[in-house]
Amino acid sequence: MMRRREIDMTEGKLGGKILLFALPLALTGILQQLFNAADVAVIGQLRGTDSMAAVGSNSALISLLVNLFVGISLGTNVVIARHTGEGDYKGIHDAVHTAIPVALIGGLFLSVIGELAAEPLLRLMDVDPRILPLSLRYLRIYLLGLPVIFLYNFEAAIFRSRGNTRTPLFCLMLSGVINVGLNIWFVAGLGMDVEGVALATVASNLISASLLFVLLLHEQSEIHLRLRDLMISGKELGMMVRIGLPAGLQSAVFSVSNMTIQRAVNSFGPDVMAASSAAFNIEIFAYFIINAFGQACTTFVGQNLGAGRIDRCRIATRLCFLLDAAFTVGMSCLILLFGKPLLAIFNSSAAVAEFGMIRLRFLLSTEILNMLIEVLSGAMRGYGKALLPASITVLGVCGVRITWVFTIFRAFRSFGMLMAVYPVSWVVTSAALGIAYAVMQRHLLKDPDEHAQTNAA
Repeated sequence: MMRRREIDMTEGKLGGKILLFALPLALTGILQQLFNAADVAVIGQLRGTDSMAAVGSNSALISLLVNLFVGISLGTNVVIARHTGEGDYKGIHDAVHTAIPVALIGGLFLSVIGELAAEPLLRLMDVDPRILPLSLRYLRIYLLGLPVIFLYNFEAAIFRSRGNTRTPLFCLMLSGVINVGLNIWFVAGLGMDVEGVALATVASNLISASLLFVLLLHEQSEIHLRLRDLMISGKELGMMVRIGLPAGLQSAVFSVSNMTIQRAVNSFGPDVMAASSAAFNIEIFAYFIINAFGQACTTFVGQNLGAGRIDRCRIATRLCFLLDAAFTVGMSCLILLFGKPLLAIFNSSAAVAEFGMIRLRFLLSTEILNMLIEVLSGAMRGYGKALLPASITVLGVCGVRITWVFTIFRAFRSFGMLMAVYPVSWVVTSAALGIAYAVMQRHLLKDPDEHAQTNAA
């Protein structure tokens, strides 16, 4: 029986339901980033540019370590959504009880690997020697929290697979407010530096993961969690990995390319590092809208494919395009309009504002291209074709960015030329994904039954 907070994706009009799914999810990402930005703002205002640059210099590396398993959590979303569309309640049960131990074991594993590799990786990224001790201190504490970070993402994926994006949002709001309070207490009250904001982040993630865990224990629908039933089902894990691992690898390789860009940013010194960090913490608000509609597309396509409603899969994809475009363009224009005051929240330096605006203009004026990539990739993952968009994105985004840094940027060295790598890579990748999606749809029109049997296998 469908609960009030869950969305029936296989019946009724889709537009309102997509908004009901995507907007809380976008708000979750925006709030999460606001709380992360609070780390940077508190440390930038109270401890200065070096500490702010130290926190920002870890972003690409943390993404590299986290995104692989977060991608598998997306696989969890698709698998449970498909079981829901099929009415396979045993499959839902087994997937839920597999996801939780996988999250904790994966988090512990990467925490250990990250601690061992932290200093060599930061040195590889050419972090300024003056900033390196601060960067390393922040990173080591953050890595201790990977098990609860992974747990939250897998738990949230379980709720979202049923169309419930509001419960993860409410838990995040509560833990995020605590995060901001701890930031101020640790840094302003106790006189800590980067270790204060790292400890606050770990504590808030522990709270949000614990809240969702308790709610799953008391859930009344098919995703109810029973501690005695926790196990790892080879069948369910295999499906999660088959769908989620390409997305995780795609994100991980993305992070490698972003580490290459971050290394180039680091070569300009602390002012540019701080500016890039501040701009990233602002521009990513637009990305969370893009990503929310991409995840909505994955989930709606997955459930309707499970129910055999391929016509609704296509309608959902088109609506995600249109709604995503409207909200993304609106958010991008707002950020560009108020860019300088927003950057000043993080650091009052004129140099930080100048370089930060360069980054914002390059990325936000072309963010709609990134929207095409996310929605098309999301649709193809929902159809079970996760490897195809991952391969195209790795070649189109990562290949272009790494090549650009070592050729064009090296020949014409400026911060603006470095930032131009983002729109260039998006143009190439969105064009390639558009062609791949059109070919996939043509194949579906010829033989939809064969496709449904392939994905059920």
